[in-house]
Amino acid sequence: MKAVVYDSAKNFTIKDIPTPEPKSGEVLVKIELAGVCGTDLHIHEGDFLAEFPLIPGHEMVGIVSALGAGVNQFKVGERVTVNPVVSCGDCEFCREGKPILCHNRKGLGTNWPGSFAEYMIATEDLVFKVGNLSPDVAVFAEPAACAMHGAQMLGIKPGSSALIFGAGPTGQLLAQLMATSGAASVTVAGSTQFKLDLAKKLGADKTYLMDRNNVAKTKDDLLKASPSGYDIVVEATGSMQVAEICVPLTRSGGTFMVYGVAEPDETFKINAFDVFHREIRIQGSFAEIDTFPATLAALESGRLKTDGLITHRFSIDEYGKALEALRSDKSAHKIVLKF
Repeated sequence: MKAVVYDSAKNFTIKDIPTPEPKSGEVLVKIELAGVCGTDLHIHEGDFLAEFPLIPGHEMVGIVSALGAGVNQFKVGERVTVNPVVSCGDCEFCREGKPILCHNRKGLGTNWPGSFAEYMIATEDLVFKVGNLSPDVAVFAEPAACAMHGAQMLGIKPGSSALIFGAGPTGQLLAQLMATSGAASVTVAGSTQFKLDLAKKLGADKTYLMDRNNVAKTKDDLLKASPSGYDIVVEATGSMQVAEICVPLTRSGGTFMVYGVAEPDETFKINAFDVFHREIRIQGSFAEIDTFPATLAALESGRLKTDGLITHRFSIDEYGKALEALRSDKSAHKIVLKF
């Protein structure tokens, strides 16, 4: 099979390697579409806990091609997606029912072979049927599951006001889930107009075109629009400059969520007294681990929409072009590899 293979950070080749055979309890999936996201750029650089050699890719949809011994939940020919996050089941957090915090957490496409290949292997418990969802929708299962986890962590109260920085695919998905979880008003702030236009089509109540080089003006403008601040403020860009204006924009008693992926050594400043006396809650949200069923239900019902998010399609041989488009093409939104 053809696959993207990294020998080390930044060093990859597209080459033919043996197609894996499913062992007991495993499923072999023939990939149809694989999503390329910002995390893949971090992995390309050797960050985000990447372990090499590696076949990256953690967003996918495909067709069951073969079944290992003992697998009885699936049939050859069914369309499925795969949850790429694996917990150990034995550490203190797994035993407490918090597998997302697993000490030994691994990921397909991060530590183990992922979906940037014609075929991939996953254990039966990580595979999910996608029903009648089209490949263009089902390929969003993993990023949408991350957004679902974020929405669950927020514990949104009906009638809340919400502001999310970042109009990328996961920002768009999270904005929708905040609205369907009870937020009365959702504002999406981003630096690209066509993404904000799409956010409006997908249900955002308000949008704001921001200049990342002038976050002070962004803060002032958004406070003019909502003088008391916002009950929920989500930073989904990974920008530390944007992160620093989030607590001042959070309404007293509200929640500031760190959702965007930053570099391991990046930091931002907050005013400790402001957090203290206004009782601001600071919440992290990392990936997902158990939200695939709820996410697929939301996609199947149409409550969670992906219309218009895919803008660029590349073949596996064009993987380098896909990375470059993700890094620098302002017209790119969601990028997928097609097989």
